[in-house]
Amino acid sequence: MWLCPLALTLTLMAASGAACEVKDVCVGSPGIPGTPGSHGLPGRDGRDGVKGDPGPPGPMGPPGDMPCAPGNDGLPGAPGIPGECGEKGEPGERGPPGLPAHLDKELQATLHDFRHQILQTRGALSLQGSTLAVGEKVFSTNGQSGTFDAIQEACARAGGRIAVPRSPEENEAIASFVKKYNTYAYVGLTEGPSPGDFRYSDGTPVNYTNWYPGEPAGQGTEQCVEMYTDGRWNDRNCLYNRLTICEF
Repeated sequence: MWLCPLALTLTLMAASGAACEVKDVCVGSPGIPGTPGSHGLPGRDGRDGVKGDPGPPGPMGPPGDMPCAPGNDGLPGAPGIPGECGEKGEPGERGPPGLPAHLDKELQATLHDFRHQILQTRGALSLQGSTLAVGEKVFSTNGQSGTFDAIQEACARAGGRIAVPRSPEENEAIASFVKKYNTYAYVGLTEGPSPGDFRYSDGTPVNYTNWYPGEPAGQGTEQCVEMYTDGRWNDRNCLYNRLTICEF
């Protein structure tokens, strides 16, 4: 039998005046709490809300310690309109008088070089042939042939003289004409009083030679010098016709 620690008996009056008896109600003390239940499954994500208004800008930060690298140069702008010419200034003081032209060594040397270049060009053009410059010399040929004396005369009329090599470079230049025309050419050397003693046209000793092996062998009978197509030299009689090559 369950015992109620506190029983209440209530009597209610009905609207008709009759008394209604209510059963006893027990008021007990609360019991011991039960064990909590397990968590339920997580719910679904909610929908994204409306984007809010941007907030106010924050305060400017302090300047950085390292400056930025300079940017690339931009494209050049269009040239501006040229300015107006200024007024002519006052003439400066007159300098000291210069040397007379005939006493100015630098001027005379320059004029000599110009004159030499003009004569070289004029002489080479007068031959109307091939031209080749080596150092300070200009070699030229018109492709025609003649005896030694005839070639000397033709070169003198053109303002030059018969070509004579005084170095391997000059010898190669003359040989290039000989190869081009596939013939031999006289060079400006002649035999002196002693057999085998060849000299330049002005009588000075020869400082460069390129004799073919065994030459000169004329021993006084061949007083001129011809050049083969390989650039080697041979003593030869002066009356043969050889290629005209002049130097200026």
